[in-house]
Parts: sequence; structure tokens; C-alpha cells
Amino acid sequence: MKPIWVVDDDQSIRFVLEKALAREQFSVRTFSNPRDVVKALDDDVPQVLVSDIRMPGGSGIDLLTTVKARHPGLPVIIMTAFSDLDSAVSAFQGGAFEYLPKPFDVNTAVDLIRRAVEESLREEVAEATPMLAPEMLGQAPAMQDVFRAIGRLSQSNVTVMITGESGTGKELVARALHKHSPRGELGKNGPFIAINTAAIPKDLLESELFGHERGAFTGAQTTRRGRFEQADGGTLFLDEIGDMPFDLQTRLLRVLSDGQFYRVGGHQPLKTNVRVIAATHQNLEDRVRQGVFREDLFHRLNVIRLRLPALRERREDIPMLTRFFLGKSARDLGVEAKRITEASLQRLAAFDFPGNVRQLENLCHWLTVMAPAQMVEPKDLPPELMGAQGLVAAPAEPLPLRMGDGTAAAPTLPAADAAAPAPPSWLADLQREARRRLDAGDAEVWDALTREFEGCLIHAALALTRGRRNEAAQRLGIGRNTITRKIQELGLED
Repeated sequence: MKPIWVVDDDQSIRFVLEKALAREQFSVRTFSNPRDVVKALDDDVPQVLVSDIRMPGGSGIDLLTTVKARHPGLPVIIMTAFSDLDSAVSAFQGGAFEYLPKPFDVNTAVDLIRRAVEESLREEVAEATPMLAPEMLGQAPAMQDVFRAIGRLSQSNVTVMITGESGTGKELVARALHKHSPRGELGKNGPFIAINTAAIPKDLLESELFGHERGAFTGAQTTRRGRFEQADGGTLFLDEIGDMPFDLQTRLLRVLSDGQFYRVGGHQPLKTNVRVIAATHQNLEDRVRQGVFREDLFHRLNVIRLRLPALRERREDIPMLTRFFLGKSARDLGVEAKRITEASLQRLAAFDFPGNVRQLENLCHWLTVMAPAQMVEPKDLPPELMGAQGLVAAPAEPLPLRMGDGTAAAPTLPAADAAAPAPPSWLADLQREARRRLDAGDAEVWDALTREFEGCLIHAALALTRGRRNEAAQRLGIGRNTITRKIQELGLED
């Protein structure tokens, strides 16, 4: 392992840290100014860099910027006096691993450096095995079975039915089936067209699927190609097929049978060559028995069934997915990626995630924006996870690939602890508001409530500090740049 570098113009600080780290079997190299560090970086790289923030001949913030430009994955700990806390907070925006306030407890400092070393070693392992951003992630046996099924179907144009709970990644699987099929291979340029049949009103869905002729109905001022025409030569993904209106099911069955259809208001039959992949979170056999889904359409769609496991059935994938989504959120937002402790990952792995992978991805986006420090601790997790118990359910026997109309019973999982403490009143109000909007079909619940929540926090902090943004950012545990950007994004300038 490489040595830890300590940079401080105070000889006593260098001496204390060097001795304390040596007792823990760490190799240490000390510097009295940033210039010597920059020069040493030409020949060597530390495992972790610990630097004071104010030194003669250079600033720790400037050194942080230089180091991060040359070695983005190197953890840097900034030491600062309490009077320099504002500078330390802004250092997070430059990618600091953590800050260490002076005067510090030696054991606390060593524990922090040890955490930084562990993170550095994980980064080295990740860099040693580079790979392109994957389409899907999963090491659990149930997901490996899904990957094998996709591979077996890669050279086929057979109709596939994807089942699984909401948020399990059904569209991702559909895209993978298209990409690796003869229709989606490089050079073929077959289009992938997706449509959520449950998200479009019944009166518009027919036109969306089949198109319409000019004058077919009020407002139809031009001829419009439908999804079946747009997907010609490629793949059409029909999500939430179980919610398709009954009369449209008849038209869909006709297209699947002979590849012909009519635009709304049209009189000339059109031909299309489309591979259909359907998906649903519902039990279509029950829908057939209830008389709301055509049995002949069910059999036409259910040639091969691919079942996606819920996230609670593949808990061992949660740490890997969490780190992936934290990195993705950081890239999307243009910020330094958050790191997460093992204790936090254990808490996440114990949670049932009723929204599955989509809920985990949204949580990682929330943590990227709202977690106060670069390292996510259990206390930084949202309130709904705080009462999660260590429920490790045995994964159901994975049966992802089915022929014909074979069915599978849903896995039986232990219920959450009914004695979990009730959330505080404001969280209960938030939950009620979220449910009200979800029941109303609001498609932007996450973004809308997040904006209101962030705006409320910033208003409260600015009121407390009488409009002083730097102090408000410090009290909220975010950087000055972050609060300025949030004020602009949320329209709080006035």
C-alpha cells in the first residue's frame, strides 16, 4: 500500500499524525507546504492526502484542485480551524473526501484516514477492472438467469412477455432484447419504439398506436403515423399491456395475426413488420378470468415469458446498484460522486424497496443532492429507511423463462415489522400529500415534492440568517455554490 501524505506548516501536527499513523502500521510522508507536494506528485502518488487549508506558500483548496485534476480518485482530507469552516464546506464542492476540524482528537483523525484508505483501495479495484457502462447490473442468481434468457433469445424475433413488479426494469430488458436481436444489431438500424398503454387516455391510445388520417376527428389537421408504422423493421414495446382497453385489444390481435392495420379514419390497409414485446406488472391470467383481457390475445403475446425478480429477491445486488446509481447521479448533476459506508449499505439491503430498482435509483439521486457530506452515513438516509429491519428473505426459485402460458406463484416474503415507530407528524403529512398526488395520477410527484422540500429548507435557513447565503449554506450543511444554484433553479431570487 502507498504511503499517506500529511501536509501542514505546523510541525507539531505533522509529528502527532505521523506517530499515530505509524502505530496503526501506516507508512507516512510529511510536507510543510503545497509546493513540495505538487513536485512530489511527478514521481509518486499517495494512498490518501491530508492537508491543512491555510499554509504559507499555498492554499489547501488550491492543492485540492491540483490533485483532483491529476488524480480524481485520490481521497483528500482537509484540515481546518473552526474559523475556516466555511472554506471547508466549499472544499466539498472541489471533491474533498472529508474535513477534519482543529483541534482534533487523534483517534478520530486516524479513524477518518482509515476510512479514506478503504475507499481508496476500493477505487483501485474498480479502476483495475474497467468496463463500459452496463445495460443492466446483477450478480444474484435470479438476475443471472434473466441475462442467460436474454442471450438465448438474442437471435430470435419471437414475441416475448415480460412480467414483474413496477420498477424492476422491464423496459431495460426489452431494449436489451431489441439491441441483441437481428433487428437491433449495429448496421440494421431497426427502431425501438416504446409506449405505456396505461399512461395514455383511451380516446388517444388508438391514434397513438395506429395513427390517423387527416380529418379523422376534430383536431386531426394532418395525417399522423402511429407507433406500429414508426417501429416498422424494429421492435414495439407495449408497457402495461394489461391496462389496454378491451376494444383496442381486438385491433392489436389483428396486427399480431397478419401484420395489417388501418389508421383511424383510414380505408387502405397498411402492412408492418414489427416484433412486439409486451410487459405488465399484473397477473394476466386473472385479467382473462375477469373478462377484461382477451384470452386469444393473451396466448398470442405469451409465447415466451420472462419474469423479472423484485429487488427484495436479489438483496445481494443492492450495494453494487447503489454505488452505480450514486456515480450516475453525480455525472448527471455534474458533481463529485457520493461515497457510502458499509453500515448504510446494510441498512439499504434490509429495506424491501416496494418501488424496486427505480426506487433505489431515485433514492441515490436524493442522496446526491441532499446528503450533507461526501460520505453517506446511516443518519443521512431518508426517514422511511430508518425503521427498516434486517429482513433477509430467501429468494424465490428463479423461473424467468417460460414457454406457452406457464405461470408462477409470487414469492412469499416476510412482512415488515408492524411495531415500527410511527413517523413524525410532518413526515406523515408528507406521506399523505404524496399519496394524494400519486392517486391523482401526477406524473412528476418526485420532482414536485423535492422542489417544495428544498425550497422550504432554503427559505427557513435564509430567514434564520437574515438572507446571508453563506451562513445559510453552512447551517444546511451544503456548499455556497449549491445554495446559489438551488435558489436560481427554484426561482427563490425574490
